[in-house]
Amino acid sequence: MDIKCYFKDDKGTFIVENAQNLSYLYFPLVNEGTLKGAITPSLHGDLKVDNNHFALLPVSVEDLANNDLQRNVFFVVNNKEVYSTSGKTPLQLLNQDKVDVEGGFLYHKVKRSNQNYEIKVTSFIPNVERNIELHQVTYFNKSDKKIKIKPILSVPLYSRSADNVRDHRHVTSLLNRSVIKNNGIINTPTLSFDERGHLKNDMSYGVYFDGDIKILNYYPLMEEFIGEGGHLAYPKVLFNEGMNGYKVGERFEGYEMIGGFEFEPINLKPNEELSFVFSIIIEKGEHEVEETFNKYGKVSLFNDLFKENNKYWEDKLSVLDFKTKDKEFNLWLKWVSLQPILRRLYGNSFLPFHDYGKGGRGWRDLWQDCLSLLILDYDKVKPILYSSFAGVRSDGSNATIIGFYDNEFKADRNNIVRVWMDHGAWPLLTVKNYLDMSGDIEFLFNDQTYFKDQFCFYTKMIDTSYKAEMGNLVYDKNNNVYQGSILEHVLIQNLVPYYNVGDHNIIRLEDADWNDGLDLAKENGESVAFTALYAYNLETLSEILKYFDSKGIKKIDLLKEIQLLLVDHDFESIEVKHRILNTYFTKVSRQVSGEKITVTCLELASKLSELANSLKVNIQKEWLEDGELGWFNSYYDNDGNQVDSVKESKMTLTGQVFAIMGNIASNEQINKILNASRKYLYDASVRGYRLNSPLGENKMNLGRFMGFGYGHKENGAIFSHMQMMYAYSLIKRGFVKEGRDIIDGTFEYVKNIIKSKMYPGIPEYFDIKGRGVYTYLTGSASWVIITMINKIFGVKGYYGDLLLEPKLLKKDFENERCSLKVKISSKICNINYININDLDFGEYMIDSVIINKKKVDFKRHGEGVIINKEELRDVNDIDVYLTFKD
Repeated sequence: MDIKCYFKDDKGTFIVENAQNLSYLYFPLVNEGTLKGAITPSLHGDLKVDNNHFALLPVSVEDLANNDLQRNVFFVVNNKEVYSTSGKTPLQLLNQDKVDVEGGFLYHKVKRSNQNYEIKVTSFIPNVERNIELHQVTYFNKSDKKIKIKPILSVPLYSRSADNVRDHRHVTSLLNRSVIKNNGIINTPTLSFDERGHLKNDMSYGVYFDGDIKILNYYPLMEEFIGEGGHLAYPKVLFNEGMNGYKVGERFEGYEMIGGFEFEPINLKPNEELSFVFSIIIEKGEHEVEETFNKYGKVSLFNDLFKENNKYWEDKLSVLDFKTKDKEFNLWLKWVSLQPILRRLYGNSFLPFHDYGKGGRGWRDLWQDCLSLLILDYDKVKPILYSSFAGVRSDGSNATIIGFYDNEFKADRNNIVRVWMDHGAWPLLTVKNYLDMSGDIEFLFNDQTYFKDQFCFYTKMIDTSYKAEMGNLVYDKNNNVYQGSILEHVLIQNLVPYYNVGDHNIIRLEDADWNDGLDLAKENGESVAFTALYAYNLETLSEILKYFDSKGIKKIDLLKEIQLLLVDHDFESIEVKHRILNTYFTKVSRQVSGEKITVTCLELASKLSELANSLKVNIQKEWLEDGELGWFNSYYDNDGNQVDSVKESKMTLTGQVFAIMGNIASNEQINKILNASRKYLYDASVRGYRLNSPLGENKMNLGRFMGFGYGHKENGAIFSHMQMMYAYSLIKRGFVKEGRDIIDGTFEYVKNIIKSKMYPGIPEYFDIKGRGVYTYLTGSASWVIITMINKIFGVKGYYGDLLLEPKLLKKDFENERCSLKVKISSKICNINYININDLDFGEYMIDSVIINKKKVDFKRHGEGVIINKEELRDVNDIDVYLTFKD
């Protein structure tokens, strides 16, 4: 049976037919609280509130097909045939069910059917203040005979930390204490064993049922539910072979627990159905579990909660809506726009492919996701931006993990302290976007604390005077908590790397950059790629300071020690740069002076521009060329050798992206980069560019990624994140068709589910066989959205005013129109580009702009126009007429 994936309606609801023929599919179930889960067409997946509190067994992607510890409902028909929602009973394995999946915002429906029955399960997590996952199960008798059917519910209750999967798994089962309640089984372990130590447990985990059928027996003990010689996919309880269940009020301890329910058989005539609801609940204490069930777990409430949940997510995503000629493309973008929100809720953990980490958000992830969240969740972003700057150390490094609460920072997950050399670059990209959208330049003058722990000198040294009880704040010489402006934080983040150069006057790679796999070149590695981004940032800061001056802000105050990073020096002298940096590190290693200096905006702007230009000169020395092919070397390895090579046909994409984005590559160079990337990196079968060409033998002098099979993850995969940044950079520089081919190619490939083997969205990467992997949680989604809005539709801000600079192609227009609904700052804008002359990019310019039926004045800015923010109301209909370019 052919696998098909298509959109069912104009809301983005998708259908996958014959999903039984695909593996590794899963769907996120989550709410805005703390409950997060994953579910597959067979109801596999897990459920948790955090790393220490899993209701269901934590799963990696391989467990989805090879582990039976999962949500399951069995149906014993006429006391001889057994079917289940997992599809793993002997009859179903011999004669596979047809399985169709419906995915919506944010629910999962699965329909499992054969000639005799249709089993439907609708699953979601309601957006309420409690932690409950709901499932409505329906069995429909398709046969022409009356049947006797006995349902059995099976939900194994893992009830502990993910750490216990391989750390005291059996011992922690001895802590379990379960009780049978009316319609439910609750497990409350006595203690919690994990990295925090042995603590009294306060969390309870429950499975509840509600419906018209009667519970015959409860089975809280897993080994009794399975039975001697049985297994979870086909337990002995199905035919109740010598087993007796338990009744309400009984308590049990010291075993693996399960939410096992045996129901009284009922008769179903042809075309009749039975339906019930079961729920999985995580709350603090038995009483709270019962209360949650009574408030949200009843059959009578299910439909209303389902509708409320749909409305919540549809309303949330309605602030962004693309209308191009390709309707499937528009709906795909709906799912992509959900992904940054999912990263805010999950962090970068807690889905089957993302089987690492313990929650929280990575530093880089946070800032990139906020690029799109500024549009999708604007009101929540400013506080996130402000609080996150408290994770910056005074030496320019930062806490790499940001918790789910304000000012919750960690040096690194797993207590392994590292410096990712790119981390200082990302905040400015996001903040500049915020400033342009909001015009809130005062944000840069808000004071914020700095992060302090035992590490100093870019984490290379230990501050022996530091004690944990001192907390995580930097103090001045008078022992007062020091605060500096957000602008000061950003300056430090971008000035320190400038001086932290290697033997080729390129910024040192440290423990890695954006590519986490570049982790074996700490001593001598250098990143040309991110030197380009820092150069771009220094130029951006210079432009911001010039803007301040134009608005009458002539001077700013900075920490006195920063003047050490602004001294005149020989740009080519690596030794001098190191001496300047070490002097600064020494001054801020334990505390700061707390004293301020005043600098003029124009003088500082000039200095930053000088530093940026000196970096650009060094980057141009990394240009490699072979006739019409050319590209920048991206890295130096730990032996001090260039990684890219014309002679050996070695090319990496990252160095090209940031040289283009940062206006370092000339147009001539961009054309040669395009030629080279098409030859060495492009894979027509997946319609994408690989992260690198084969780089040869793994000499343990660059990074762990070299140990991966080629075409997997950071070693030459079609890596969506860098692909989308490549598209963004090309379109930014006017290579619009080339950039669009990347985005359009990814979409076309993903929608072919037979090849991509994934639900709608964008994955972290496509593996060597073309499967989309690490779905949902990827920074590439933010870059798709920001590219579509800011570059293709050309809708962006300019210090609070509206800047329109479209780069739409002729193919995007239908009936002369192409539209975007987007929230700019707090204002909703329905923007309609009107192309009555059927012009392509490069042939048109903006002729006139009508806002709310009123023609408005604008100021030309490059290829676009700036409209004064005073012309905008809370809701705006904006018609933009295009005409022939002069």
